[in-house]
Amino acid sequence: MQAQSPSAPAVVLDDAMLRRLDVPGPRYTSYPTADRFVEAFDAQAYRTALRERADGARVGGAPPLSLYLHIPFCESVCYYCACNKVITRHHERAAEYLDALEAEIALHRAELGHGKPATQVHFGGGTPTFLTDDELQRVMASLRAAFGIAPTAEVSIEVDPRTATPARLESLAAMGFNRVSFGVQDFDPAVQHAVHRVQSYDSVRELVAAARTLGFQSINADLIYGLPRQSPESFARTVAQIGELRPDRIALYAYAHLPARFKPQRRIDPGQLPAAQARLAMLGGAIAGFLAHGYAYIGMDHFALPDDALAVAKRQGRLHRNFQGYSTQPDCDLIGLGVSSIGRMGATYSQNAKTLPEYYDAIGQGRFATVRGLVLTRDDLLRRAVIMALMCQGRVDYESIALAHLVDFRSHFAAEIESLAPLAAEGLVEIDDEGITVTARGWFFVRAVAMAFDRYLRGDQARERFSRIF
Repeated sequence: MQAQSPSAPAVVLDDAMLRRLDVPGPRYTSYPTADRFVEAFDAQAYRTALRERADGARVGGAPPLSLYLHIPFCESVCYYCACNKVITRHHERAAEYLDALEAEIALHRAELGHGKPATQVHFGGGTPTFLTDDELQRVMASLRAAFGIAPTAEVSIEVDPRTATPARLESLAAMGFNRVSFGVQDFDPAVQHAVHRVQSYDSVRELVAAARTLGFQSINADLIYGLPRQSPESFARTVAQIGELRPDRIALYAYAHLPARFKPQRRIDPGQLPAAQARLAMLGGAIAGFLAHGYAYIGMDHFALPDDALAVAKRQGRLHRNFQGYSTQPDCDLIGLGVSSIGRMGATYSQNAKTLPEYYDAIGQGRFATVRGLVLTRDDLLRRAVIMALMCQGRVDYESIALAHLVDFRSHFAAEIESLAPLAAEGLVEIDDEGITVTARGWFFVRAVAMAFDRYLRGDQARERFSRIF
């Protein structure tokens, strides 16, 4: 049976179903998820994984290479933020960080040599554009010297619209960045003041127009629903304004209020947060609004215009998922550079130290900053294949999994298949003798479908580590 690539349904999502399935669960940018990383996976374990890649590259067996660079600095704090960041207006602090980044890049070059160039490069944060043009040029030069960047590579950067200008975008394009993501979140002034992130619609419109004129291959806008002082009506206005700007991609995230874990969120008045019913109304309204503006629903929280590479990949069954979300790239080895960065190398995951002092200390001693990670077991690899097939293609074929992993799927996953019966009764999945298919309606609940195959989600206690699905 041919794999299905679900498209956005012309249906109204049932509020009762949304409430019933709105439970804590992973986003599955990896499996196992990062909360399963252990400190036993250290810098030496990471070095071993790099050497195994280098050995594979010598015989032509290494997968494509992706690079992620974490720039932690921000000039001001956004109260909703859960990212690893350093709030400072002292731009001179970047100098020490760039020295450490270059040393970390050199450590990788020493282990890997100069193999095939990277096909993906992503600058995240924090605020990557905290760095000056000269500083960004310096980092790009280091990457090109150590790894190389393929001529067709996706080179993306996250941009804070409050500190960017069309001239800055022109500089980024000249450096080789061809994809840009603007953190919008919401255009309503009351909401912006409540989360300490004020930016006008006109300023964002100017930047989007400039990025389009400069020929960026993809322009993304991030939105968040569930923020303080939001209402279904106010968020509908933001959705309409984004529709008018017509970015190539839209990422729509649900705000998770976890003040015990993220200190900036303690500045948010919980009494101003919208009730659960209002949040669901915002989600349903946003989905309907973006579909009405001609966007394709990619999955979970991503939308794209029909001619965008992400939408094309979904239609053709070539969608993939990594630590940055949905991607058109096949499974890559990912090198995470900088404080708190996460990487994937072969059948391992790794994460750098989460604080600057720890990161600087490790790099200063000439060793990798890896402090935790994971070596995937055979069962992890099997379940990752199943979960990613559901998350990306919306279809798992028993035979393909059986051939790749040498298991009898229906026997091995009998309990998991049985646990999907309630979702099948809701019309969210279809189960037959050949596989499991996520329906058009079920595509909006794909996290709940994937969770059935997560071995680590045994009991409610494990699930409470995660944000809610909606």
